[in-house]
Amino acid sequence: MPETFYVADLHFGHKNSLAFDNRPWTTIEDHDAAIIENWNDQVGYNDIVYILGDISWHNATKTNEILSQLNGEKHLIIGNHDGRVLRNTESRGYFAEICDYKEIGKGKDMIILSHYPIPFYNNQHNGSVHLYGHVHVTPEYNMMQHMGRLFEDRYKIPFKAFNVGIMIPYMGWQPQPIEEIAYCDSF
Repeated sequence: MPETFYVADLHFGHKNSLAFDNRPWTTIEDHDAAIIENWNDQVGYNDIVYILGDISWHNATKTNEILSQLNGEKHLIIGNHDGRVLRNTESRGYFAEICDYKEIGKGKDMIILSHYPIPFYNNQHNGSVHLYGHVHVTPEYNMMQHMGRLFEDRYKIPFKAFNVGIMIPYMGWQPQPIEEIAYCDSF
């Protein structure tokens, strides 16, 4: 039975992300090689991976080379830096699905996928989980965490929203299954 994994903000080829996210590699080549290795250590050939945007800053040829090395059936939830991927027919062919937003499951088992954080997401009051990226480890990420504490402590509104950016400590520089994400101590 295939497993399902989630990740965002891979930023292959994005040299500035090394400093911006305090990524532990000195060159973008080392970064890209390590992310590919970490991915394939975690994800099997038949597994499913939802990428919540911002895959690559490389040109189409280099991006396709990387995509061809990544295990699993890949689904893309479009991020703000995915224009190059979307413009290239071959790049789009590496994905089983490309969409802006996705809901998986129903009721308390519903998972809401978006590149962007959504403070008021569908089925929130019934226990659904929202996975997002985009904000890296920034004041906006801290704001989402603060909002979550406020919703739960003050207003008793469930808030299960989790940043799945690859640089978030509980992500471990690789895609993760929902069990590793939604039950971590993110607040």
